[in-house]
Amino acid sequence: MSDLTAVPLLTDRIDLVPLRLDHADEMATVLADPGLHTFIGGVPASGPALRERYARMLAGSPEPGVSWCNWVLRLRAEDCLAGTVQATVSDAGPGGRAAEVAWVVGTAWQGRGLASEAAVALVHWLRSRDVRTVLAHIHPDHHASARVAAAAGLAPTNLRQDGEIRWELTAADA
Repeated sequence: MSDLTAVPLLTDRIDLVPLRLDHADEMATVLADPGLHTFIGGVPASGPALRERYARMLAGSPEPGVSWCNWVLRLRAEDCLAGTVQATVSDAGPGGRAAEVAWVVGTAWQGRGLASEAAVALVHWLRSRDVRTVLAHIHPDHHASARVAAAAGLAPTNLRQDGEIRWELTAADA
């Protein structure tokens, strides 16, 4: 199992707090807008359903050499949760340690640059932990998410997976 675990991270406006089970009920409210699922699929989950999902996530990956790192975004000024960021980190690979990242910000908090701020902090943290490749898969019509990826230093590639564009930052790009 990879030794990487989520630790508290701070930005100018956001505390990235390692995910806990007791975040589920508030996050169910944050993620309640069905529109958030337009590009990622699924439907909003209830507090108990999120608690079950979070328990599985907190148990860690069953795959050796893979870490699941998950944070909630707590806005300091408003003292509320507003979204999540996550990284699945793999120790194995021809280029060294790699991470696939994702983010979501609740509808009420969108348009304020919070996803970009959190993604930049996440990528910086990953790079400081010897992650050589950071990637994200983004639907070609999800322009806001593409802007977040670009702000975090990722660039689109010609690769596609399940119709999504692979965005990537490698050690050579940094």
